[in-house]
Amino acid sequence: MALGRGVFSLGRVLLVAGGLCATFLLFFVMSLRVAIRSREVPVPALTGRSVNEASALLDDLGLSLRLEAPARADARMPAGRVLVQDPSPGVVTRRPRSVKVWLSAGPAVTVVPALVGEAERTAQLRLQGSGLTVTDVAEVRSSSHPPGTVIAQFPPPDTRSGEVAILVNREEPSGGYVMPDLIGVDGERAANLLRSRGFRVTVVGSQPYPGIPPGTVIRQAPTGGFEVGPSDGISLEVSR
Repeated sequence: MALGRGVFSLGRVLLVAGGLCATFLLFFVMSLRVAIRSREVPVPALTGRSVNEASALLDDLGLSLRLEAPARADARMPAGRVLVQDPSPGVVTRRPRSVKVWLSAGPAVTVVPALVGEAERTAQLRLQGSGLTVTDVAEVRSSSHPPGTVIAQFPPPDTRSGEVAILVNREEPSGGYVMPDLIGVDGERAANLLRSRGFRVTVVGSQPYPGIPPGTVIRQAPTGGFEVGPSDGISLEVSR
């Protein structure tokens, strides 16, 4: 009888001990899961932010910023702003992981080639192959140049730039030139292109124009399509 009671008592002790261990293990696992989950945060969107802005945003979430080199040229993103990030926005990660970012170097800057006298298509392909952006294609109609050729460019050859505007002779008119449509074009650039062809161009002041970048042509005289001669005056009104 004494032996049976001893075995029974030992069994109860083992059962209680097993229950306590199971309870401890369960609470340990739950606590571990809670601790892990408390360290998980979604990665914020950093594209377009400065380094200081991105770093401050990550610091608030317990993450860190890691700059990767080199910066990448991009015509749409200003230099010094975040262009690419890894992990992507919305991905859940754990503190204190670092987020890698690549900055924009701004538009590619290269030496502008000489384009005057070339066919428009050839000039466009050369600019594209050099990583340059064609911002404006103004048109005139002149009997002094072959149709479809570039007769002026801005900026001039051997200038370091990321953008180029060209003036193209479309076809030979019966007399004089046909005024190009310059609405929406940069006023200073349009004036320089026309003056390079001997036209008298005046920028006649500016007017506030919400939603339009400053210096953009909003009115012109003569209007596009009218025939003009080199001695005729051209006036441009630009936004402010």
